[in-house]
Amino acid sequence: MIHQLLKQQFGFQTFGKGQEEVITKITHRESAIAIFPTGSGKSLCYQLPALTLPNLTLVVSPLLALIQDQLDFLHSKNISAVRIDSSLSREEEMEVMKGIKENKHKILMISVERFKNERFRRFLKEIPISLLVVDEAHCISEWGHNFRPDYLKLPAYQKEFNIEQSLLLTATATPKVIEDMCYKFDIARENVSITGFYRSNLNLQVIPVKQSDKNQVLAETLSNKKKEASIIYVTLQKTAEDVAHFLSSTGIAATAYHAGLKNELREEIQNRFMKGEINCVVATIAFGMGIDKSDIRNVIHYDLPKSIENYSQEIGRAGRDNQAANCLVLANRDNVNILENFVYGDTPEYEGIKKLLEIIKNAGELWDVRLMNLPALCNIRMLPIKTLLVYLEIMGILKPLNAYFASYRFALNIDEQSIINKFKGERKEFIQEIFNSCSKARKWWTVDFDNIKQNPKLDRQRIIAALEYFSEQGWLILEASQMADVFSILQPQFETEKLALDLFEKFKLKESAEVKRIESMIALFESESCLSTRLAAYFGETLAINECGHCSVCSSGGVKVAQSDALAHLETFNFSDLTEKLRSSLKEKESPELITKFLCGIYTPKFTTIKAKGMPGFAQLERYRYQDVMNWVKANQKVGKV
Repeated sequence: MIHQLLKQQFGFQTFGKGQEEVITKITHRESAIAIFPTGSGKSLCYQLPALTLPNLTLVVSPLLALIQDQLDFLHSKNISAVRIDSSLSREEEMEVMKGIKENKHKILMISVERFKNERFRRFLKEIPISLLVVDEAHCISEWGHNFRPDYLKLPAYQKEFNIEQSLLLTATATPKVIEDMCYKFDIARENVSITGFYRSNLNLQVIPVKQSDKNQVLAETLSNKKKEASIIYVTLQKTAEDVAHFLSSTGIAATAYHAGLKNELREEIQNRFMKGEINCVVATIAFGMGIDKSDIRNVIHYDLPKSIENYSQEIGRAGRDNQAANCLVLANRDNVNILENFVYGDTPEYEGIKKLLEIIKNAGELWDVRLMNLPALCNIRMLPIKTLLVYLEIMGILKPLNAYFASYRFALNIDEQSIINKFKGERKEFIQEIFNSCSKARKWWTVDFDNIKQNPKLDRQRIIAALEYFSEQGWLILEASQMADVFSILQPQFETEKLALDLFEKFKLKESAEVKRIESMIALFESESCLSTRLAAYFGETLAINECGHCSVCSSGGVKVAQSDALAHLETFNFSDLTEKLRSSLKEKESPELITKFLCGIYTPKFTTIKAKGMPGFAQLERYRYQDVMNWVKANQKVGKV
């Protein structure tokens, strides 16, 4: 049956490598993991079985662009698939939900954050789901290169919504990450399908280049490839703009792409690149997820990638038509400190962790919190805030109960009395009480839940259900905002300082592992043995060959990544002058970590509050290694230069 569907529904004559094995497991009601290289057809592993399964297939994907691309493909094959995300209006969302309840759709695509939506969770409990699909599944592992704390909750969601099967998809998973995925989703190791990471059509090249020579080398490399599709990866948005401008000045038409551009412009650039109207894009890693262009001939890393996993993912966008493609790294150590700063920026300070624990301890048995307020209160970025809460959940200190919208407001399409008169008896009295408890402005009514708590006749869940019903009937326009989370405090007697130290050390271990990941990448690029076999070995694959014969090591031997240009000694800077404005703006004594982040230009929520970016000294030492700056700061604090 699956072969017939492959031909009739998808128009393919044969399965790609590994696809049939995974699809067979899913159609036989087993869970599975598919680890295929980028662009090798992972998505078909759920798209085809979804047509055979009795109920809905729920797909969790990290990016809107990925979701839209897959929907476009499914719609082109006349397969009914839908999405629910923040881009939909309330009416569009209701229409999608209605269609799912009526079994009109086989596939629903969402982001992991959608599970926090109170309304959506109630909806999921009303429908049977056959399969949970997790795209970019390496995000569930703390040992993966792109850990997302919300992914850790997916196994619990699978149980909560009684989803019997799961399918995990990724292109980059080391043996440790694979083990982690199997454990968390209870998937047998024999149900893991790995097709291999080696692609014989990719020519992996690493050449050492001084920073001052990079532009010239890049221009020479592309001079006879102007009509070929090329992606040039850089670390910073400014570099993308500068390099694109330089290439254009040499007659190589290049376009910058990064997260700082407006969504409409980014979408336009991506579409024009897909159509071949733009051949050369200079981009940060914001570009590429969801790109399924088969004829990309060149992927060039102007700056070092963030990790071996990122490198593998990014070069995986080249040569998907199985024709030869070049993957070049212009290697020097100039941006190593920037890559490390990304790591250090996500390590919270001990005092920030302690502050968070004090907030939790003072909450009582139930902690009702708006997560968006925590970064400013604790001076911790949102990602590590979420990670901390997940750690506390795993330790048994917290238990998430539910998430809800703290604020509801509505605008009437018909007058309130007309709505009230549609009901009788107790229900009519209940609707009247809702309106009586709301505050009214010129157009919008706001539900006052604090007032409602004092009214024994009113129940929050019943009110929301009633308002949603009124919205479905078209009687009013309903808007919800200000997401809040409710946690049960299971162990309120924890020792704050000891727990804060334990959590801080956990982050420091992860920080150390991430820095080593950068060192491992440099070691790969400096390898004396075949790059292709070394890359495959990193992901646990042993190739039948010792040498690929077409990487830069095989063709001309190993290289040393070029050293950075010499910087002035830190002792030449005046510590007091660089930090005076920062220190005068802080109410509490500044930590060495905070000063180091200030000097290295690493953003924290506190810097946003005090507008640190405009202060003298901010990012003054951004080209220096974080640890070197930290040691210099501590030495100056020790001798009292504060």
